[in-house]
Amino acid sequence: QVQLVESGGGLVQAGASLRLSCAASGRTRRNVIMGWFRQAPGKEREFVARITWNSGTTYYADSVKGRFTISRDNAKNTVYLQMNSLKPEDTALYYCAGGSTSRAYGDWGQGTQVTVSS
Repeated sequence: QVQLVESGGGLVQAGASLRLSCAASGRTRRNVIMGWFRQAPGKEREFVARITWNSGTTYYADSVKGRFTISRDNAKNTVYLQMNSLKPEDTALYYCAGGSTSRAYGDWGQGTQVTVSS
């Protein structure tokens, strides 16, 4: 069992920054990849960014490339999402997920809300 707890969301104005955190506990070794996803009201959940625990290899959705940075602290079993130059369209519930591959995320957190006002 893996527990993922997100934090760091909030209400900010356009152009501001936020840093989300995802603390993992339990059988964390079974997750090779950690990802961030988001879901806006009335829309499907979409991929934001991912990182591998071992090598730190990252990958981003085009919509956030250059603005968001994913990182990890292996000692703390924590993954971060630094979000800069936030836009109103970034408003969503952000989820942290752990997976064995980039196409198989089996562990999910409860989400943290990010709201960006114009």
